[in-house]
Amino acid sequence: MRRSSKKLPKDPNQLAYEIARLLTEELEEKPKGPQKTAQKAISEYLALIGKKGGLKGGPARAKKLSSNKRKEIAKKAANARWKK
Repeated sequence: MRRSSKKLPKDPNQLAYEIARLLTEELEEKPKGPQKTAQKAISEYLALIGKKGGLKGGPARAKKLSSNKRKEIAKKAANARWKK
């Protein structure tokens, strides 16, 4: 059994729970090669889709807004950044 760097609780009930949990826990297995690469591929694909949406969404929103509304949004953002 491996030692944990986490200190055990002083409360007897919590201590009993923690000991039982440590004794009955199963060893966690890390995903192996093919599954890991599939997750990585999915993650890359979703990141690409999100980037495309972001690249399209910003200019489309700016085109739709009036110049006064854009100025109002920019002032609000600047105030939020500098507010402390």
